[in-house]
Amino acid sequence: MKDMLLYLITVLIWGSTWLAIEFQLGEVNEVVSLCLRFSLAAGCMWLYVLMKKLPMRYSIKDHGFFILLAICNFGANYLFLYWAQNSLNSAMASIAFSLLLIINIVNTRVFFSKPIAKRIYFGAGLGLLGIVALFWQDLRHFDINNSAIGGLALALLGTLIASFGNMVSVRNSNQQVGVLQGNAWGMLYSAVLLLTYTQFSGHSLVIQANWQYWASLFYLAIFGTVIAFASYFSLLKSIGPERASYVIVLFPLVAVMLSTYFEGFVWQENTFIGFLLVLLGNAIVLTPFDKLRAWLAPSPVSS
Repeated sequence: MKDMLLYLITVLIWGSTWLAIEFQLGEVNEVVSLCLRFSLAAGCMWLYVLMKKLPMRYSIKDHGFFILLAICNFGANYLFLYWAQNSLNSAMASIAFSLLLIINIVNTRVFFSKPIAKRIYFGAGLGLLGIVALFWQDLRHFDINNSAIGGLALALLGTLIASFGNMVSVRNSNQQVGVLQGNAWGMLYSAVLLLTYTQFSGHSLVIQANWQYWASLFYLAIFGTVIAFASYFSLLKSIGPERASYVIVLFPLVAVMLSTYFEGFVWQENTFIGFLLVLLGNAIVLTPFDKLRAWLAPSPVSS
């Protein structure tokens, strides 16, 4: 029941954050928005861990991995995804990001020597075909200056960086680093790095924005960052990266439904086919069919 609750929280929140990001784009520079987001999130995380009196002292080596976590999970990945959503609607960006599942499995093999099952190659192929179908209208008339192609490239690069962050989180869990402690340090380092960048780049943190911007900022910081990441990393620790990645199959459903209702996302034939292929590919990647057949097989009747 605990794992199911964590799944539900993560899927619903992350599925809705893609729409919330749309309210962050436009007048305010993306780096400034991320700096405000992770500063607020870091403050909340540190207030909580200090109230709970959790141990926060770690080795220099661990702090090096906290910085990597900050860059990959709480910094560069989001910057590329924010840039991507300047060219893509929230539905298309979320579906592209769902390839994180396949990249996670490949990286788990690379970094932790975990073998890749044969079905994963087939599922990965379907996922890639799905992305091609989604962006077919742009790919068939390929132009390097096409904003949708550029947005897809940024989304995939952000997804790759996020996967590296997931591997850092798995490493931290293997070293008995608590999920909340690791996130607190990672968000703090992210806020410091983003603040440093804004100062050197000349961006001001004093901004004028409408109430939708501030509401989405608080939602992204508290729910999309603090609560969702704590839930997801708890799943990583509890059931491993492959099974935890089922959230990546499910949250695009939430994102697409919200985009259809609020953004007027138009379903075309290639969109429908591509979306189904991505979901089917991810489901195949995550489903061990030998275990599924054993589970579905009728139990022997005892005499």
